[in-house]
Amino acid sequence: MIGVAVVGAGNWGKNLVRNFAGLADVELKYVCDVSEKIRRTMSGLYPQVQVTDNFRQVLDDASVQAVVVAVDAPQHFDLARSSLEAGKHTFVEKPLTLSSADSRQLVEMAAAKRLNLMVGHLLEYHPAVNYMKEMIAKAQVGRVLYLYFQRVNLGVVRKDEDAWWSLGPHDVSVACYLFDAEPVAVSASGHAYLQKGVQDVVFANLKFSDGKMAHIHVSWLDPHKIRKATLVGSRKMVVFDDTEATEKIRIYDKGAVVKSVDSYVEAVTLRTGDILIPEIPAGEPLKTECRHFIDSIIKGSRPRSDGADGLRVVKVLEAGSRSLGRGGEPVKL
Repeated sequence: MIGVAVVGAGNWGKNLVRNFAGLADVELKYVCDVSEKIRRTMSGLYPQVQVTDNFRQVLDDASVQAVVVAVDAPQHFDLARSSLEAGKHTFVEKPLTLSSADSRQLVEMAAAKRLNLMVGHLLEYHPAVNYMKEMIAKAQVGRVLYLYFQRVNLGVVRKDEDAWWSLGPHDVSVACYLFDAEPVAVSASGHAYLQKGVQDVVFANLKFSDGKMAHIHVSWLDPHKIRKATLVGSRKMVVFDDTEATEKIRIYDKGAVVKSVDSYVEAVTLRTGDILIPEIPAGEPLKTECRHFIDSIIKGSRPRSDGADGLRVVKVLEAGSRSLGRGGEPVKL
């Protein structure tokens, strides 16, 4: 059994508590939170679990082998560092930290102590995203041309981070995961309409060394709720719509063919075929993610969204922030 402690049981942390509490091979030892109201709620839901506001108590308990950090992002670095220093395998919600220097320090610390450091890049465990990745690997879309994301809604408006840092990690992680690469440059533009210095809407472009491009649009000031990724290939195009209950993937047999008419002229022919809606395996991505963390500890394997993956995403977010501050000027990584 792997002894687990979850630190932070708020709006998202409570879902992590629920999932780890329900996993085989796991004994949820602690829920740690500074809020008395949250502690009372957790005590009622999980009477067999120790509920505390004392993080040191958690770290000093030898029966705790893994710590899950689900607090606000500014606290990620300090809590994750303390957890690793105490010899605990550590799961940190996205983003890993708010600076690449801090993220790199955690990655190096985990490696030195031979501990697993995993980041909550949830969509890397989504069956629809992995269906897209498999299509790319099997060359079913042809040559990958570009990818774009829309993640917009009215709310939730944050004060401690802008829309880029709040919403962007999801799509940055998926772009890097699908392309199996880190961008070479990032450009971003946006605006702060509601609060000074806090971007409400951001449009970012990620450029990759092989010519691929990913565009990301995030906003919490939009009339529509959209959670969509569109992958365009030379043979087929794929749309992942996470707001759909069942038909999350649509495959469009569409494209454009360029043919030489003679040595001086090229003609473009548009091709339109069928739309395929494949059956995607059911499963809760969060449960899959939590199971993956535990399995990586048991097997001594590297997590899919490990610390290096978290560092890569933070580097892209940092570059995007610098570009925002420079009026959209591209920033090299």
